[in-house]
Amino acid sequence: MTTKSEPLADKICRELASRIISGKIEPGTKLLQDHIAEEFGASHVPVREAFRRLEQRGLAKSEPRRGVRVSGFTADDVREVAEMRASLEALALRHAAPHFTQAIIDAAEKAILDGDNARDVQSWEEANRRFHRVLLKPCGMPRLLQTIDDLYLTSARFLFAGWRTEWGMPTNREHHAILNALRNRDIDHAVQLLARHVRYPGHRIKI
Repeated sequence: MTTKSEPLADKICRELASRIISGKIEPGTKLLQDHIAEEFGASHVPVREAFRRLEQRGLAKSEPRRGVRVSGFTADDVREVAEMRASLEALALRHAAPHFTQAIIDAAEKAILDGDNARDVQSWEEANRRFHRVLLKPCGMPRLLQTIDDLYLTSARFLFAGWRTEWGMPTNREHHAILNALRNRDIDHAVQLLARHVRYPGHRIKI
């Protein structure tokens, strides 16, 4: 949610990232600095900073004499991100699980329920993201969590692209299995399930 204190570069980056991830701005589209500055009532400085952050997240690419364009992606990119997420989320969960409380379990259960009741891909993606964040946040490792967040943005983009090619609504069955393992304090099994859950889509997607 935007607040009055949100830096303009953050707002621009967040909004552009949302448009890229949802497919409203397609791969290869040139990001026009003047137009974006006018839209947000900004100088070129925060716009350039927003572009830099999009590049860091793999959502845009600066090309000599061509400006900044929205990045495309390949099946290899999808697999790479899935492998990175699987490893890093497994690490985060292993450190987070000893700090779980009933409130955290309940919040994860609520995210699963919201995903089960989702009527569109946007609602399902939001619930899915919330499930993962609830489980991983207690690890208390902010740099690791920021890296996972950035990778998740990229994964969400793959999800939306896949939805446009008529994927079915994803199931939360694996989320239930992960949460049941955590309820039983079987952390090793929960970590294995999470890594497999994150890795699997990256190896089945076709672009």
